[in-house]
Amino acid sequence: MKKNKIKLYGFNNLTKTLSFNMYDICYTKSVLDRNAYISYIDEQYNAERLTNILKHVTEIIGANILNIAKQDYDPQGASVTILVCEEPVSVISNNDYISPDKNDSNSSILDGNGTNNIKCEAVVAHLDKSHITVHTYPEYHPDGGVCTFRADIDVSTCGKISPLNALNYLISSFEADIMTIDYRVRGFTRDITGRKIFNDHKFNSIQNYISEDVRNRYYMIDVNVYQENIFHTKCKLKEFDLDNYLFGFSKKDIHPGEAKEITRRLLKEMDEIFYGQNMTNDY
Repeated sequence: MKKNKIKLYGFNNLTKTLSFNMYDICYTKSVLDRNAYISYIDEQYNAERLTNILKHVTEIIGANILNIAKQDYDPQGASVTILVCEEPVSVISNNDYISPDKNDSNSSILDGNGTNNIKCEAVVAHLDKSHITVHTYPEYHPDGGVCTFRADIDVSTCGKISPLNALNYLISSFEADIMTIDYRVRGFTRDITGRKIFNDHKFNSIQNYISEDVRNRYYMIDVNVYQENIFHTKCKLKEFDLDNYLFGFSKKDIHPGEAKEITRRLLKEMDEIFYGQNMTNDY
């Protein structure tokens, strides 16, 4: 989308936050297969791969990495946090301490070229409004079969950079069955006349930033509160092929009646996540 340039007075104080939640759903016949699926997901989306995804998100939105923290968990799951800023970064040695103005909440350490000079141990204190995080949550139904993997990604930025520009890349990185996407703009900035600006780019839906081929593959529902700059979009795959949801076996290995029951359970799981409510047992 073409953006209209706005002449601002001072720093862009708008905080823009994108929350991207994806779900991958499958069916396993045995505890052994279920554990194998969770191990597969844990390996497929380990902290190292998630870090690479978030690094690319940083490049897409035009931010600069300050610090990376990543962790794989036992028995499963992973988390990654990246602190980012809008300006290029050069690191100051630990012996050269520079203190920002404590009275300036937007203060960073700038040299004469407008470059952020960051003392390593002080990064979090100075740039806690610009970050990218991911957490993963593998889980399964206790009464059998259905397994669900969820990944939550939050991209929060201040300044001119927008996390919406990375949305298509995030979608392609996970190929999710269900997606829930939230976007919120907080605070305000001012133009050169002093007039407040509460959103620095005009659009009416998160879908404006999603490619046409993705929109054609998903059912999508919007719930937006425009006056509050709150945007919400839910997505569910249109096509359903049972073989794409079976782990450790295929449709040809089971009776048609069992295939029908498994299909019912999977579709119920997907609809409960999509609509955010439990369905009746006779679904």
